[in-house]
Amino acid sequence: MNVTLFAEPVARIGNFTITNALVNAFVLMVGIVIFGLIFRSRIKEVPGRLQAGMEALLETLFGYFDQVTGSREKTLKFFPLIGSLFFFILLSNWMGLLPGTGSIGLWQIHGGETVFIPFFRPANSDLNLTIAMALVTVISSHVLGMITLGFFVHWNKFFQFGGIWKAIRSLSPMNIMVSLVEFVVGLIEFVSEIAKVLSLSLRLFGNIFAGEVLMTVISSIFAYAMPLPFMALELIVGVVQATVFAMLSLVYLSILTQPPHGDEESHEKAAHAASQA
Repeated sequence: MNVTLFAEPVARIGNFTITNALVNAFVLMVGIVIFGLIFRSRIKEVPGRLQAGMEALLETLFGYFDQVTGSREKTLKFFPLIGSLFFFILLSNWMGLLPGTGSIGLWQIHGGETVFIPFFRPANSDLNLTIAMALVTVISSHVLGMITLGFFVHWNKFFQFGGIWKAIRSLSPMNIMVSLVEFVVGLIEFVSEIAKVLSLSLRLFGNIFAGEVLMTVISSIFAYAMPLPFMALELIVGVVQATVFAMLSLVYLSILTQPPHGDEESHEKAAHAASQA
């Protein structure tokens, strides 16, 4: 058996190809939905052990999120997206350690060679999925930024045409030079938004795919007790990668929903003046 760079197709529905990574992702999503519905129906005013454990877990996550957002209001606003990504990534990483993942499948003939196609593959070892999650995160941060700050204020962080116009009207060479530098910096910031997608997706994909390769190699050499320490290491890696992806996504959301430095000071001054009045 070997681990291919791309997820292998296991079935087709018309022109739609179902890969083994997609199977794992759908199994996990169905499991999360079923657990959520059952858990919701059993919520009580006096919590049981499971409810108390979930509440403790959420309160712990809220505490970490508050350190990034700076307020519980923003934490509650961002948690549906970031929390969903965190639990999905964490559980999909751990699903790769379940018996049968990567080892149950069929031998098929492709290109004159007999290859093994597993039915299940860790979802995050498919670059398509990690890119999709990164795109959802970055696009959501811009959408929330436009909703929170307004369309023009948000995009003025990247395309500062207003600053150039004001500098030209001032007829000051220094102001014009500064506005041009700020415009170039804004363009660089926009390019960094594209880099965010690559950074989030490739980091998660690279770590999970490398873990799969390592487990395959170790299991092929030592079939029994030897892979156990590496499986424990993969459990830790799964937590770390889910935490890194979630926290970076939260940072991006927090930054893009904050007003520019000058606007923030003007809003604070206006609020102070209003309170004095």
